[in-house]
Amino acid sequence: MKAYAMTDRGRKRQMNQDAVYYSVFPVGNIPNLFVVADGMGGHQAGDFASKFTIDHLVRLVEEAEGSNPITILNDSIRQVNSLLLKKASEEEELFGMGTTLVAACVLGTVLCVANVGDSRLYILRDGILRQITRDHSLVEELIERGELERGSEAYHEHKNIITRAIGASRTVFADFFEVNLEQEDLVIMCSDGLSNMVSDERIAQIAAGRDDLPAVCEDLIDEANSNGGKDNIAVVVFRPSADEVKEW
Repeated sequence: MKAYAMTDRGRKRQMNQDAVYYSVFPVGNIPNLFVVADGMGGHQAGDFASKFTIDHLVRLVEEAEGSNPITILNDSIRQVNSLLLKKASEEEELFGMGTTLVAACVLGTVLCVANVGDSRLYILRDGILRQITRDHSLVEELIERGELERGSEAYHEHKNIITRAIGASRTVFADFFEVNLEQEDLVIMCSDGLSNMVSDERIAQIAAGRDDLPAVCEDLIDEANSNGGKDNIAVVVFRPSADEVKEW
């Protein structure tokens, strides 16, 4: 399995509130782990939220008992949500902080994904990029109800309003997805600093057929910055080729 990750402040923000983590080796009872978090909050609160969430999520996964990765991720996400809320209540400058979270692990030839917020996970297969996660955002809810047209002026105006986040309320519900992987699949995880600035078609063009994953990350970030770099950018890419993945 090959993997790489990068973050970038972008061209407009004074601080980088995105954070990433990846390990192709076991983390506790999970055989590998990949995470993207996009923090939110004034001053340094968003920066703190994303890093705190990833650090504590990894620790909770390491300490978790049992062998079901979905249960481990779900329990760890709920616990880290409580920890982030507690921390926010203890320090005034951290009040109101939160973060998106998308996490994944590979079990044999199955990709397991957990998602809270609008950071995304895609699979690039045969040159076609497919979004696996579903954004927890106001516009996606309105589209689902038939009250908004994708790409409309109202869509772009409200695109950044998310409806779920770690630290937003006492209870948090992650969506879970399972995908059967194929030999040449490339998994791309990112914050909205990439997905809002670079089209799915362009992401596919940049990443398709390339084995140099650091260069893929760099080129995706460069493209987002060339298009304005209006937000922080986080990218994790990994290629879980079937003959390189341990069976679970």
